[in-house]
Amino acid sequence: MGFSEVLLASPGSVLGLVLVLLLVYLVYKYLSSDPGPPGPKPLPLLGNILQLDLKRPYLTLSKLSQQYGSVFTVWLGPHKVVVLSGYKTVKEALVKNAVVFGERGLLPIFVGNNAKNCRGVKWSNSEPWKEVRRFALFNLRDFGMGKKSLESRICEEAQCLCEVVKSFKGKPFDTKAPVNCAISNVICSLVYGSRFDYDDPEFTTLVSHALQNMHLTSTPSIQIYNLYPWLGRLVPNRNKIYKFREKMSNQNLKFFKRLRETLNPQMCRGFVDAFLLRQSKESGVPDTPFHEENLVQTVMQLFSAGTDSTATTLRWTLLLMAKYPHIQDQVREEITRVIGARQVKLEDRKYLSFTDAVIHETQRLINVIPLALPHETNQDITFQGHFIKKGTTIWPLLTSVHHDESEWEKPHSFYPEHFLNKDGSFKKRDAFMPFSAGRRICLGEGLARMELFIVFVTLMQRFQFTAPPGVTEEDLDLTAQRGLAIRHPMPHELCAVPCD
Repeated sequence: MGFSEVLLASPGSVLGLVLVLLLVYLVYKYLSSDPGPPGPKPLPLLGNILQLDLKRPYLTLSKLSQQYGSVFTVWLGPHKVVVLSGYKTVKEALVKNAVVFGERGLLPIFVGNNAKNCRGVKWSNSEPWKEVRRFALFNLRDFGMGKKSLESRICEEAQCLCEVVKSFKGKPFDTKAPVNCAISNVICSLVYGSRFDYDDPEFTTLVSHALQNMHLTSTPSIQIYNLYPWLGRLVPNRNKIYKFREKMSNQNLKFFKRLRETLNPQMCRGFVDAFLLRQSKESGVPDTPFHEENLVQTVMQLFSAGTDSTATTLRWTLLLMAKYPHIQDQVREEITRVIGARQVKLEDRKYLSFTDAVIHETQRLINVIPLALPHETNQDITFQGHFIKKGTTIWPLLTSVHHDESEWEKPHSFYPEHFLNKDGSFKKRDAFMPFSAGRRICLGEGLARMELFIVFVTLMQRFQFTAPPGVTEEDLDLTAQRGLAIRHPMPHELCAVPCD
């Protein structure tokens, strides 16, 4: 029986086919006729996802900005996204129009099916978010974030890291595990009030689950799930993420139980203690954001966000030192000349201009976070001549800021002189946004800056980092692994030759 006969024999099928085609046509017309910024033509239901490299979407978006300008539209499935590219555009949106562009765009993998149930300081909006964020900022600062009082904790962790690195006796090793443990322990001291031994099973499990969870959220399958959340359990990585989160949540609840049993109102050990005291104070208050679930989510977000990006930046810095030994020699010479072998202090930063420039240049060139977390407009706005509706998802393309050819002399090269004046003093650059900008700037910027400086200088005092035997500096690969959120270096090993 031919196709025409099937159609004649099945009038219901014909009607169904017509309805499907009509739906596809209407969706296509809607996508094609949307006002707002220009962009590539979307396909019905799929949008522009076939045009994007889902493993490195920031690369595709950078190319599209060259064609459509600094404000353009892409459709991720049925969802409209406006991309902001270039320093001036990103600054105008996030800083000068901070309120309009200051809401957090929500992703199903982080918030589930009900945005009203969002918890923590990262994936929530409105007044409860503001209250918890203010509380977190105040208490983290009170426990030393961005202050000299935290120096001793970071210095202690830097020395512990040096002992681990020294144990490899100059032989090749993967920097990932020891660096991640060191940075995670600083967060633990702030959040829980104590550090862990690197071989403590509770600690290694916590770090492992957090990193695996971060890795899975960057996979293409999770990006597809964020576009079509009705796929639900059909996405294996989605199920793995939920299992990891449940394990991390249960582990944190055990930590909270121990901390609650030994809680002393007169002596807070860390952020959790402060939250528990506030929780007790607001017991019975309706709709208080200071409840157990919010504590769990906030701590998990602080732990994951405060570990991966900083640890990854440090690993990139060490890799760059091995690849460019002449720059490493300049760093070590400056450190030896200025502070010698004594323990580095935060106040030394203003005298270690070249070293500080190297750290900043690593952050700029590598773009550990190439695409800021999604924002959302909270009202209609005409921005740079384009109408953007309230509730539109906004993607600030941070890699376009750090590689903006109108702002940087050598945007695609490792060039520490970007951050140096002619007299060798450190030069601040406005087009430097590794922590994003505006209302949603990274909560842990002060902590990350302290960690990067103290740990890097301590390692440079103690070791010369080189490529493994049989590997030349040219062979060291600066290509990032594929992923949406964090640009990790390819798996590699380095040698750390002790200098003492």
